[in-house]
Amino acid sequence: MNMNTKVALVTGASSGIGEATAERLARAGYKVYGTSRRSAPSRRRSFEMLSLDVTSDPSVEAVVSEALRREGRIDLLVNNAGFGVAPAGAEESSMDQVRAIFDTNFFGIVRMTRAVVPHMRRQGSGRIINIGSVLGFLPMPYGALYAATKHAVEGYSESLDHELRTRGIRVSVIEPAYTKTQFDANFVQPDARLDEYREIRASLGDTLNKVMATADEPAVVAEVVLKAATAERPKLRYTAGAVAGRLRLLRRFAPAGILDAGIRKDLRLA
Repeated sequence: MNMNTKVALVTGASSGIGEATAERLARAGYKVYGTSRRSAPSRRRSFEMLSLDVTSDPSVEAVVSEALRREGRIDLLVNNAGFGVAPAGAEESSMDQVRAIFDTNFFGIVRMTRAVVPHMRRQGSGRIINIGSVLGFLPMPYGALYAATKHAVEGYSESLDHELRTRGIRVSVIEPAYTKTQFDANFVQPDARLDEYREIRASLGDTLNKVMATADEPAVVAEVVLKAATAERPKLRYTAGAVAGRLRLLRRFAPAGILDAGIRKDLRLA
């Protein structure tokens, strides 16, 4: 391998943000390995796909070992794999479903990070970029569990960046708002539905469908990932897209009561 070529590992790269990110990094000159739990659709890509289940320790160890066997190093880890739950009351998911959401969306990031950091430490350099969400700093009524995983990603990433920067490793979080992907089409339905929430589930589903019609393309997020990966002095947090940027400013400067009212109005909550 040309040692000037940096090696990137991107999880959840079969479609959406992960695929767009892997393609953008490859065009920028990275040697990219994308991963997917399910077999990816067969189409021409500028990067190679590896099989990975981020909820499995052996699978994580195997894919990191394979990338190292082939390239000898990993310079960039992009943690993108995750899934969401369709709008529902927090009490409409069983504890098994709650654990499953955290196992992929948060513990998957922890597993990947634990597997890659020792090699980055030995290199004395590396970047870890976690795909978060504006829901990492905002509440999401009827999306509490997903929002909780993204809040966890924010806290973990910020603490980790403080730990690792003296080792030559930096950690960043990308915070998109709504993005046009298959993510919403693959929402997991709550497994303990209650009739009390039937109407609000339907109403929120309609609202989200309308919002998604004008959402950003995955390429918007991919460009921000590249910016964070190549910045000489990377920031901890990067918003992706105009809506995310406005929400970050509102969270920082708007009075809590005004922000609270705005969230409820946008979601058409009483």
